[in-house]
This record gives sequence, C-alpha cells and structure tokens, in this order.
Amino acid sequence: MTNFAEELADRYLAVWNEPDPEVRRRSVEQLWTVNGVHLLEPPEEIVERATEIGVTATLEARGYDELDRRVTRAYDEFVKPGEFEFRRYGAAAALKDLVKLRWAMHKTDTDDVIAIGIDLLMLTPDGRITTDYQFIEA
Repeated sequence: MTNFAEELADRYLAVWNEPDPEVRRRSVEQLWTVNGVHLLEPPEEIVERATEIGVTATLEARGYDELDRRVTRAYDEFVKPGEFEFRRYGAAAALKDLVKLRWAMHKTDTDDVIAIGIDLLMLTPDGRITTDYQFIEA
C-alpha cells in the first residue's frame, strides 16, 4: 500500500502545479469522487473573526466545480507567476482507507521552503478521494 500512497501523493501534488486548465480539471475528476470534499484549516484570523461572531469557520470545496476552482485559485496565486512550486515533503503513508501526505511550497529561485502542510485523504475502495483534510503546519 505504501507504493500506492506515494503514487497518489505525487498525482495529488501534480494537480496543484498543473498549468493546463483542461488537464487540471481532468486530474481533479480522476483524483476525487463526484461529491469529493476538500476541507482547509482556516487561517487564525478567520478563526478569530468567526469566534467573535459566534460561528465556526470552515473552508470547504465540494464537488468537481468547487474543487477545480480551489485548485485553480491556488495555482494562479502561487504557481502560475513562477514564484512557487508544491512538492512532496517526506514519504506518504497509508492505513486502510486513509493516506497521509506532507507537502512543502518551495520558492522556485532559491528552493527555500515557504510553507509546509499535511493532507489526510479519505479514500473509496477504488482509491479516489472522498474527503481531503488539509492543515498548514508552518
């Protein structure tokens, strides 16, 4: 299962770096289920504001259209300008229907690590993502 986890991690990270919108969309549809969900841990300022107004902050993209918009937005902001690239950060691991992967956002000119994150991917029996929990660690 480890080889599967690493292959999935590589395909997952490739979609965030993919320049071609059509290839990116097809990759989203191959990785996630039709109602797949990406849940992003909100930045602290959003959590604080939500607490102030008495609600829970959740950043969620559900279904192919929203997932494609989420991935495209990250690509447009970080990768397209040529400043950053997302890469695997260590080995991926699998346990039953869960794959854990860590990633890093590198500056393309210096290779410095700017951010590190972890994704926990809940999978269907055929290996597609039903729920993607994303945490920014640093």
